[in-house]
Amino acid sequence: MRIANRSILPVVALLGILVLASCQKAAPPAEPAAETPATVTADTSGQPARSTDVPAPEEPMPTAEKPVVEPSAFVDRVWQVSASSSAEPGTTYTFLSGGTLVIDSPNGTPMHGKWSLENGALTMVEEGVSYPTDILALDAGQFRLLSHNPGTPVEISLVPAADQTLPKAKP
Repeated sequence: MRIANRSILPVVALLGILVLASCQKAAPPAEPAAETPATVTADTSGQPARSTDVPAPEEPMPTAEKPVVEPSAFVDRVWQVSASSSAEPGTTYTFLSGGTLVIDSPNGTPMHGKWSLENGALTMVEEGVSYPTDILALDAGQFRLLSHNPGTPVEISLVPAADQTLPKAKP
């Protein structure tokens, strides 16, 4: 009988462990989450949508770096309109070194205005009206401008004018 008792001993020990494990006190149920107070929001259905990509008023708006422009890159050269949202193709723009702007349309008489470049900001003055103008691109083969005329800004793409002589400033 001893043999039978030895083979039962491990089974009894295992059953004891299982009984003890099942008798342990179960963990208390999780506390119910505290109720979140109701959030009251304004009815914005009648307002225009606002992008969440726009920084809040207290956050500074990121600024695009403006290219450093040397006047020698565009001054005393005749530029011709290749494309524009308003200017007639073939019109020439010449920024003379003395600050005179000469605009000559294929179907009109040359107009003399002024231009200035201060702290990287280009300003064109046509018929006494001053227009802040962004330089979008400038290299030997192109000169792209965005003139902030009243109403809609005018984009002008200029290329070097072949076989054009430099006009004279108005006396």
